[in-house]
Parts: sequence; structure tokens; C-alpha cells
Amino acid sequence: MTQSAYSTQPTLRRTPLNAEERARSEALFSQLVAEHLVARGRFRITADNPEMVDLWQTVARRVGEALRRPVVSYANGRDIVITFAQQETPVLPTHG
Repeated sequence: MTQSAYSTQPTLRRTPLNAEERARSEALFSQLVAEHLVARGRFRITADNPEMVDLWQTVARRVGEALRRPVVSYANGRDIVITFAQQETPVLPTHG
């Protein structure tokens, strides 16, 4: 931890995940998110840096594949929400 000259609060430095940590995170978080989606329909978590956004978007893709349902993720720079995609009802042509 470092301390800014303008603040008395220590500043945290994030270290990137290594390949093993990333793989374990994706696997464990995918299971957690799948359980939340099935139970509640959406999952929300803080993802305030590009690495975390990428991790959670990868998790969302894995969950969609595992559940065999379309899953989307929305990030706003601070949080990410993972939810089931709205499925459009196909419009059938009318014969007349």
C-alpha cells in the first residue's frame, strides 16, 4: 500500500490476476452467478476496472453456455449487472 501526499488514507494497488487465479475465478464465479440468475434473475457486483469488467463478462458468457440461455452483462464503469437476455417472440408471417 502506498499513501498519497494529499490524503491520510492509504491507496491500494491492485495486482493483475495471474493465469491460474483468472481460471479459478472464472470457474467459481460462473457457478455463483448461475445460482443467482436461476434464483433471482440477475446478479450485480462492483467491477471498477477493465480487468474486472473483462472477467465478469467472461463469466457471463460461461454462464449462458452452461445454462443454455442467452445471458447479457451491462457495465457502467463502476458496476456490472449480469442477467438473462430478453428473448424476442418471433413474428410469424400471416397468410391471407
